[in-house]
Amino acid sequence: MGLVYADLQLINTVDIALAKRNIIGEEEIKTIHVSALVDSGAYNMCINETIQSQLQLPFVEKRTGQLANGDIKTYDLVGPVTVKFKNRTTICNALVLPGNNEVLLGAIPMEDMDVIIDPKRQSLEVHPDHPYFAQMKLK
Repeated sequence: MGLVYADLQLINTVDIALAKRNIIGEEEIKTIHVSALVDSGAYNMCINETIQSQLQLPFVEKRTGQLANGDIKTYDLVGPVTVKFKNRTTICNALVLPGNNEVLLGAIPMEDMDVIIDPKRQSLEVHPDHPYFAQMKLK
């Protein structure tokens, strides 16, 4: 299987809440469209410093993470960020990778959106058993 990418919309969730309370206008909500590497081996959403700068997501805490090569690094955890893919939405925090690294869509936000990787098409798809809404396991 090759690399799978997905077109996502990332939105500053705090801005959404402020707009709902009429503190800022809808046009002031910070949003960006990205192509993200779909990485079921990563747990979290990972963005880069450029995207963090554009979305201005609040700092949550420092987190350590182990890279594919075994190195352990410390990153900022920011959020919340709203992630939209097709007819699916989730809200999560994101690790900030240095520089202009690739955006990663990890397993936790994928599970929450009820999406699957289609290896034949090399694409991310909404779950075919629940095409109109995400279905979660509650047990």
